[in-house]
Amino acid sequence: MNRLAGVTSPYLLQHADNPVDWWPWEPAAFEEARRRNVPVLLSVGYSACHWCHVMAHESFEDGVTAAYMNEHFVNVKVDREERPDVDAVYMEAVQAATGQGGWPMTVFLTADAEPFYFGTYFPPEPRHGMPSFTQVLEGVHTAWTGRPEEVTEVARRIVGDLAGRRPDYGKAAVPGPEELAGALLGLTREYDAVRGGFGGAPKFPPSMVLEFLLRHHARTGSEGALQMAADTCEAMARGGIYDQLGGGFARYSVDREWVVPHFEKMLYDNALLCRVYAHLWRATGSELARRVALETADFMVRELRTREGGFASALDADSEDPETGKHVEGAYYAWTPDQLREVLGEADGELAVGYFGVTEEGTFEHGTSVLQLPQDGPAMDAERFASVRARLLAARGGRPAPGRDDKVVAAWNGLAIAALAECGAYFERPDLIERATEAADLLVRVHFDAAAGGPRLARTSKDGRAGANAGVLEDYGDVAEGFLALAAVTGEGVWLEFAGFLLDLVLDLFTAEDGSLYDTAHDAERLIRRPQDPTDSAAPSGWTAAAGALLSYAAHTGSQAHRTAAERALGVVHALGPRVPRFIGHGLAVAEALLDGPREVAVVGDPDDQRWAALHRTALLGTAPGAVVAAGPPRAADGSGGEFPLLAERTRVDGLPAAYVCRHFVCARPTTDPAELAEQLGTGTVRP
Repeated sequence: MNRLAGVTSPYLLQHADNPVDWWPWEPAAFEEARRRNVPVLLSVGYSACHWCHVMAHESFEDGVTAAYMNEHFVNVKVDREERPDVDAVYMEAVQAATGQGGWPMTVFLTADAEPFYFGTYFPPEPRHGMPSFTQVLEGVHTAWTGRPEEVTEVARRIVGDLAGRRPDYGKAAVPGPEELAGALLGLTREYDAVRGGFGGAPKFPPSMVLEFLLRHHARTGSEGALQMAADTCEAMARGGIYDQLGGGFARYSVDREWVVPHFEKMLYDNALLCRVYAHLWRATGSELARRVALETADFMVRELRTREGGFASALDADSEDPETGKHVEGAYYAWTPDQLREVLGEADGELAVGYFGVTEEGTFEHGTSVLQLPQDGPAMDAERFASVRARLLAARGGRPAPGRDDKVVAAWNGLAIAALAECGAYFERPDLIERATEAADLLVRVHFDAAAGGPRLARTSKDGRAGANAGVLEDYGDVAEGFLALAAVTGEGVWLEFAGFLLDLVLDLFTAEDGSLYDTAHDAERLIRRPQDPTDSAAPSGWTAAAGALLSYAAHTGSQAHRTAAERALGVVHALGPRVPRFIGHGLAVAEALLDGPREVAVVGDPDDQRWAALHRTALLGTAPGAVVAAGPPRAADGSGGEFPLLAERTRVDGLPAAYVCRHFVCARPTTDPAELAEQLGTGTVRP
């Protein structure tokens, strides 16, 4: 065992038995490099990363390679999901130097943590124009010992270049209708009208852009925006990127048709997409959207929920192939026609072959196919499909399952809390609301730390034990968002209070004087550069996540400080929205809420009264972008009674539960009628 034994990261624990003398990221590793006068080899990856596993098997488990690494380097292994700040800083350097990035990330550093040589995956032998890993190690060692002054100068120049890469987003203006219309136009240009989605292969699920499109339609009535969202959602739901048996989405499609996924399943993807499909159903009543939202919610609960009530980070792409005994991508999910017939019998098997688009040649590898729902497939009635699906699921359950990263990441659990709470409310599934509440309880019990004079958030936990790494901005923003959604659904104001604690820390610890936001707190560990990235990629950036939560909290409480902070942070959307809309999708969605108000909805009455429940449900189903909902008994002027500020001095109307909708400091007349409330919130219909 090396120094990784006993850490909380499942990814690092996978390397604890390597012959490489790995260190975790800690000051002692750099002190050791200085003492020995050797460079630091930094290797960054994550548990569900296929090529991380490949490089580990090829190189880090090889005794000869490990011996060379141990002799000439101090080797540091980092889980990018535990330390997104470390990952961000050095990934920026890799991308600046090579024009591309990815994981595994391999960076060579001085004892001052300054990078001087970069790469990603290196094979054990030279191939495809890439040097072997051994060649890289030998070359770096030769340069370090033979040309130390040159290495030091290169490292200092790189750090200086990184320090100069600071675009000034904070002074940009608040985004208006023109910027959001420009963003829509840019998305239209990049839209794949045949296959849905944006761009070519590999094609990623554009969850945050889809949320923007739905909100833009709600605010402006743009049918084009709604059509892009609906068609993309249907294409993904019918494709191989969606697990047609077990629910849930894979990380991305390697092709532009959504056929063959990269099979890892991430919590953040599924939480975001679960919420998007629920919002699509809310806007259109689409039965497909309803089914996918619920199946994805059930997947998260069934396969990612931990014993402590939180949600694990990911399922691996790889699993053991029963025939070869090797770990390969997709072995758990792919099928041949013969396998379908063996499980289902000849008649149902033949029907399933056509229904799921399985071919003799295979759509994946080695004659296997990923299950899809092609538009031109044969029909199957609901009862027969349920039987086919159940039998295939049972058979698949007998295969070796992909590994699970049991690390609980605060930010991603915040996203899951929001998705499950809303799905539970929309589709009358109280069990999903309970699972969301249990995850929120875990974050409060395990991830909050009040030892420093106020609540701080730990980035991760495992087995009910908090990790050592501090939460970053996305943790504060996404957890606050989850708590705000839970408050709206449950009517429990304590979640609004917890969100306020977190957002006050955002103002105190993460905000620059110009209103821009840093990814790490003012008192966090000092790296070669303080990371500050506003762009949305696989999940909302900390910057835009915090902006959205700040805006919602301000609508709930009337806090001008939080409203101003949200508006200043959204200056980045003014700057980037029309130019790169695909990479600021969450920011665009938050900007839609800003332009719409957001609307403030107070539902007053007795929670045991079915008339109150009908108003509350209608309020939650309103499509007005970013509307906030407070529901419960009236709150007196002295603060007693209901737990939400929006309920202050709001009363029943003629003794009946009532709803109040305000926007831009103007309030509509209170109503006791769900249909009238739906009109005030842009829905137009009351869903059963």
